[in-house]
Amino acid sequence: MTLTELDKEEGPRSASPEGVFARVAGFAHRHRWLALLLWTAVLAGVWAGASVMGDDYRNDNSLPGTESQAAADLLARHGAARTGDTLQVVLAGDGGLRAPGVQQRVESMLDGVAGLPHVAEVHSPYQAGDAVFSTDGTIGYATIVLDIPSTEMTKAEVEPIHAATRRAAGDGLRVELGGDAARLLGAGETSAAEGIGILVALVVLVFMFGTVIAAGLPIMVALFAVGSTLGAIVLASQVFTIADWVPPVMILVGLGVGIDYALLVFARYRYELVRGMDTEQATKKALDVAGRSVFVAGSTVIVALLGLVALGLGALRGMALCVALTVLVTMIASLTLLPALLGVFGRRFARIFTARAEKRAAKGRPEEGAAWRRLAAGVQRRPLAAMVAAAVLLGALSVPALGMRLGFGDAGSDASGSTSREAYDLLTKGFGPGFNGPLIVVTDGGAAAAAAAAPALSSASGVAAVADPVPTPDGTAATTLVFPDSAPSDGETADLVSAIRDDVLPEVSARTGAEYLVGGPTAAADDYAAKVSDRMVPFIVIVVGLSLLLLAAVFRSLLIPLKAALLNLLSIGAALGAMTLVFQEGLFGVEKGPIEAWMPVMIFALVFGLSMDYEVFLVSRIREEWLRTGDPVLAVREGLAHTGSLITAAAAIMIAVFGSFVLSEERILQQAGFGMAVAILVDAVIIRCLIVPAAMQLMGRRAWWLPAPLERLLPQVRA
Repeated sequence: MTLTELDKEEGPRSASPEGVFARVAGFAHRHRWLALLLWTAVLAGVWAGASVMGDDYRNDNSLPGTESQAAADLLARHGAARTGDTLQVVLAGDGGLRAPGVQQRVESMLDGVAGLPHVAEVHSPYQAGDAVFSTDGTIGYATIVLDIPSTEMTKAEVEPIHAATRRAAGDGLRVELGGDAARLLGAGETSAAEGIGILVALVVLVFMFGTVIAAGLPIMVALFAVGSTLGAIVLASQVFTIADWVPPVMILVGLGVGIDYALLVFARYRYELVRGMDTEQATKKALDVAGRSVFVAGSTVIVALLGLVALGLGALRGMALCVALTVLVTMIASLTLLPALLGVFGRRFARIFTARAEKRAAKGRPEEGAAWRRLAAGVQRRPLAAMVAAAVLLGALSVPALGMRLGFGDAGSDASGSTSREAYDLLTKGFGPGFNGPLIVVTDGGAAAAAAAAPALSSASGVAAVADPVPTPDGTAATTLVFPDSAPSDGETADLVSAIRDDVLPEVSARTGAEYLVGGPTAAADDYAAKVSDRMVPFIVIVVGLSLLLLAAVFRSLLIPLKAALLNLLSIGAALGAMTLVFQEGLFGVEKGPIEAWMPVMIFALVFGLSMDYEVFLVSRIREEWLRTGDPVLAVREGLAHTGSLITAAAAIMIAVFGSFVLSEERILQQAGFGMAVAILVDAVIIRCLIVPAAMQLMGRRAWWLPAPLERLLPQVRA
């Protein structure tokens, strides 16, 4: 579209025919009780089914195409497929574990553990020899073999085992429970975090709208949407692979976007009421304008999430589909449930909002948005300085992300005081940091070929010890445990994995002709991180490319989508940099550890989509003013004046919801909540209020230019 054609385009949108969102809103408003009944029936019906069926969450830890997965497959072919995992009962006694009375107490306790559900075998340290005792004899461990994998154990099933082991504690003897299943004991619920986020959201909305009922409507819409989707995901877990950490992430995002979308529509509804429209017309107008923005913003989030499917990683694919479904349902709720609620409370809102506006005018107070006009005018006077200063600040915050180390948090990053963390620390003290995450070298060639590799493995730099090979049941393969000098999540351990794979074992294989593969949880974490890194570029290209096309179709512009994509990448970089400083480097006293391997791509998808929400909210209003006045400077000023408080309130709610998850005891949720809260803070405060007005001022009328070929190819999509 040329600038001349833009000047000829129709002005106010109110003259355009009634759109589909306005018709849907009108129907829901007129048939409000039917709409409310249908939503209530959906919520009740879904949860009735979910209550009967229950959930069946399970993690997909397969990594097709990686060496660690090949090692696991090789063991399975030779009859050594793992049916159950283990727990370690870690013992520590200042007077030694062979002191009089200690052995009897421990043996009695282990006899009790052996009869508990899911316990297949118990191996006493007193029958295993000196290898399970530290050199000074003060630390040792017993092994509990489970009859199912740790991923299938629940917290309720681990608690009796923990309680039974604790009976031996006391009189100078410490007893802790270690292993993957033991980490479930330190897992907290998210309900407290959700409650804090919702409470803060309610306070923000009360300040914005001045009435509890009005403030409660966006929250009610979000709860209906999230509740319905959560029930559907419980049912879907019976058929599809959905990880147990997906529901908290889904709730995290669902509450944030659900409240935001309803807030956007409700704010426009209030604006139209104050201008003198009746309740039904205000509802239709709000949905016709703000509803389109919600649709475009939600579609962008869904596109970004579906980009995760391209990574081909099972756990991320399930998360992406579940959260995308959540966003879709929140969009539908904002476009159907909210108009029905406005029909119920509309007359009351009309009286309240109109009275407040008249009272404000009678006191001679400036109209709402005056402060945002002054901010926009200040930025427009020195746009280049504002943009450069903000960009330098965000660039500096992004620098730490260049040193981000990906991996999986182990028990060493669990909360201090948890039994899994105490067991981890005791084993590290007694046997060295590498004891908690040995590498498993799988040899396809029998125990003799495995023994031939032992000298080379023992002499490798960074190896603390090498255990004797253990043959598989068919005798044609063997496993060898290699204990590193460093902890499982340390960068030195990742370097050791690479050195063994690339240098040590190929030389041994050339002599023996056997195949050697390095596997185990520690190596698998490195493989997962490498897999994510390898697929990051196509993932970014897909997400950014589709988002650019969508925004170009909506705003009929080339420069605005490019600007939005670049600024979103900047906010994501700042969020990842802040995450690196806090969770990897230990800023503010947080336990140091790697960033979860899948966290950057999840943060990218969610933040890229959510940041586009604010871009759509702001630029849609700027475009509306541009079409009305034809003045690009005035359009930017009025656009920020009408949306500044809305974006700030929406961001404050998002930050409250996301930030509340930092209070969770689970490191995964802490990282996700912190990263998204920082990204939203940066996006709303620095990018939308400073950089966007400055960039729009510098672009001027060119901001709305679209090459003619693209103009013909792109469909017309109004926001």
